[in-house]
Amino acid sequence: MKLFIKFDINTICSLFLKQKLEEEKMNFTTLGFGEIELDENLSVEALETLKNNLGPFGFEVVENQKSVLVQKIKDAIIELVYMDDNNNFKSSVFLAEKLNHSYGYLSNVFSEVTYSSIENFIILQKIERAKQLMLVNEMSLTEIAFLLNYSSVAHLSTQFKNTTGITPSAFQRIIKKRRENLK
Repeated sequence: MKLFIKFDINTICSLFLKQKLEEEKMNFTTLGFGEIELDENLSVEALETLKNNLGPFGFEVVENQKSVLVQKIKDAIIELVYMDDNNNFKSSVFLAEKLNHSYGYLSNVFSEVTYSSIENFIILQKIERAKQLMLVNEMSLTEIAFLLNYSSVAHLSTQFKNTTGITPSAFQRIIKKRRENLK
């Protein structure tokens, strides 16, 4: 039997991080997605242990200030892309307001640290979200384009093909065929 499970990546990450910190018997306060405040300073050994325990699961303790800001930018973009209604937000305005910096500054820091642009990261996240919506909800491309704030289905399709190498329709056919083969 095959099940399709809808999930919220933010909730999963938050719960996992909470579980790992509690296993280490660390008292903490969650300040936001990917940001916690420990009630006491960690020894060098305890910090290394935490890094080693989180690393295999794709978590990384960020210590450089620019890297911290880049992580906050990524988290804010993921939050924006996964909002049920993000049509009212222009990404540059959303990021500037959320992070209390000008968009120009955020863009420069992001590019300096990642060697890529905020726009490219947004596109990648939107395409991942589109794929998830096609897999789980079986939404139409029109509905997905609207939800992800694309100006048209053609715009979504172009970015999807440029990012994945296949069209959204081809992606949907592959998924449909795989589901039929599993029956």
